[in-house]
Parts: sequence; C-alpha cells; structure tokens
Amino acid sequence: MSELKKIGVIKEELQAAEETMLPSFITEYQKDERAGVQKMVQQAQKRLDNLAKERARIETLKKYEKEYEACGYICGIDEVGRGPLAGPVVAGAVILPKDCNILYINDSKKLSEKKREELYDIIMEQAVATGIGMVGPGRIDEINILQATYEAMREAIHNLSVTPDILLNDAVTIPEVPIRQIPIIKGDAKSISIGAASIIAKVTRDRLMVEYDKVMPEYGFASNKGYGSKEHIEALKKYGPSPIHRRSFITHFC
Repeated sequence: MSELKKIGVIKEELQAAEETMLPSFITEYQKDERAGVQKMVQQAQKRLDNLAKERARIETLKKYEKEYEACGYICGIDEVGRGPLAGPVVAGAVILPKDCNILYINDSKKLSEKKREELYDIIMEQAVATGIGMVGPGRIDEINILQATYEAMREAIHNLSVTPDILLNDAVTIPEVPIRQIPIIKGDAKSISIGAASIIAKVTRDRLMVEYDKVMPEYGFASNKGYGSKEHIEALKKYGPSPIHRRSFITHFC
C-alpha cells in the first residue's frame, strides 16, 4: 500500500515524474498524513501551477505571431553584442512552427546561462529554420556598429533554409531587405520568435567568446564576453588590444 512506502522512495518518484504524471502522484499521496509526504504533494501541485502560469505567459508571447499568422512564415530577428569592446556582433533569425509550445523562451538576458543552453538545443531541434549572421571587429570599425548590426541581420536572414514572409524585428527596421518588417520595441520580451532569435544569437556569441578566451586568456573573454568589465579594461591597458578588439570602441583605454 502507498502509505507503507518509505518517504525516500516517494521522493524519488516525484523527482522522476514527468508533468503528465503529477496529477496521479497527487491523487495517490494526498491522503497520506505524513508531513514529509504532504510537503511533496504540495511541491507537485506547485510544479503544476507554475507550468500553467508559464503556458499562459508563452501564449501572451504569441500575440504578434497570431496577429500575422495569415502572412505565412514568420521570422523573429534579434542581435547580441552591440556594446562589447571585443568580438563580433551576432544576429539570429528563427522561424518557429505555428504550433510551437516551447516553454521558458524569453529575452536571453533574463535567462540563466544553463537555461539558454537548454533552450538553444530545443529551438534548433524544433524550429522550421534558423539562421546566424556575424560581423567581426574590423568590419564594425569600418562601417560602425549600427550598420554592422544590419549587415549581421541580413546575413542571418540569408542563411535561413526557408524564406520568411514577414519579419518581427527587435526595435529596428533593417535596410535593403525586401521582406515586410514589423519593428517591436523590446521585442525579445514580447514575441516568442524574437525571444528565440535572441537566445540562439546569445549562445552562439558566448560560445565563440569562450573559444577566444582559450587563445587569449589574459582578457577574461570567457567571463566578460568582451564587455568592458573592470578586469577587462585593466588587461587592455596592460597588454594592449587583441586582434578581436574593436579599435573604434577602445580609444579611451589604449
């Protein structure tokens, strides 16, 4: 009988339980009067409640996708890396399936590194198409960061395996793109497609900066990702610029 089960065994059941198993877990143990078991029943119910809240949040993130659903393939566009002193600016383009129900997508800056990495794999697996565009420091210095961002976004769109019918962009209108565009202020927190694009762009860039750190460890790229942390600026003053520093960004430090 269930009341004879050791609490440790019940705890293992809860830890292993998928979402669909939680209601039966609650039903089975809700009459068990042991305080430890009741606490686990409450934890199971909280998990269900949190999942329901997350599903509701994701539905609100589909506002623009639902509004433009009749247009065909909807592509979210976002970039990361406008502000760093080193490394490329990276743009992501993502076309999600119409019935996409990936949970926890959000502005990549609001997610932990672990959650971004988990979502990256899910997005890459489930998306209709993804594209990455990247513009390096030399080109940023040559044409300025805004134009480099546009260039990275155009490249990301070009690298999609499917041509989108409409673009949902985070705040900007991209020049020289014939596809219809909808700029959305703070779009990475308002559109599931833009949020997904921000995640794949962020993970791609962060992974690249970790690789640069292996070659040039003195600048701390693995931790600062090229942004102007105190330690990064001190290293810049001590060692001078690396090949991946944006010369137009570091005139005050070198």
